[in-house]
Amino acid sequence: MEPMKPMEPMKPMKPMEPMKGAEPWWPKDLGQPASSGGQNGLRYAFFPDAHRLLVETDGHLKTYDSGDHKISGVQQANGGAPRFTSQSGEVSLDDLKVV
Repeated sequence: MEPMKPMEPMKPMKPMEPMKGAEPWWPKDLGQPASSGGQNGLRYAFFPDAHRLLVETDGHLKTYDSGDHKISGVQQANGGAPRFTSQSGEVSLDDLKVV
């Protein structure tokens, strides 16, 4: 039986390429949202200058006129319509106009 031969030295690893950020899911002409987030198959982005709230639910995107609301968060309860936090309290999607 022949003796084991020494292993070859490891070759240096090639440097990793930086990870690319996720592409925005909203139209680029709206710019950066003032707030965005999501939970339970829903995600939203709020654009105060355009008075727009974009809501994507299970892959379906709707655009709402946010009026004077300054949206800062979302909550969902027991399968009801999502409720968004604004400077005036909670606002339901049912209270906003689809555009």
